[in-house]
Amino acid sequence: MQVREKERRERKDRAERYSIRKRFWSKLLEYANTQTDLHSNISPSEYHWIGTGSGVRGLAYTYKVTQHTSIVDLYIDRGAGCKAENKKIFDTLYSHKDQIEAVFGGPLEWRRLDGSKASRIVIEFPGGYRDDESEWQAIIEKMVDAMIRLEKTFSPFIAQLKAGG
Repeated sequence: MQVREKERRERKDRAERYSIRKRFWSKLLEYANTQTDLHSNISPSEYHWIGTGSGVRGLAYTYKVTQHTSIVDLYIDRGAGCKAENKKIFDTLYSHKDQIEAVFGGPLEWRRLDGSKASRIVIEFPGGYRDDESEWQAIIEKMVDAMIRLEKTFSPFIAQLKAGG
């Protein structure tokens, strides 16, 4: 009997979490679409992330949200069998770290993730979907501002990758 009750409670918690995240993403996308068209073709999701391509396969601009943390990143993952290629792209971008962070307007977290096939370049903020909903707008505005700056900063470098340079 207790097992069944625990399973029911877990399903309820999951459903609630998905519903809250979808509401968070709806608000984020509504605001983001007034600031940039970068994510204009994206629908709210129940998952912990939403993203869009950069114009180069395997490089995506993503928003992520946890209960009390928000993340904006450039996610590098060109797929199965591409770990070395992912690390090469990351290393190429990292070789311009000082210039990139100067254009971005602050430090970024450079996560090469040697144990993983993917790599990430991250901006992380306090505040997430389980924080008071009255705080969401401030969180969302920080995330969208960071995303706009991230895309502007990386666009020229991604264009070089696209051109094969």
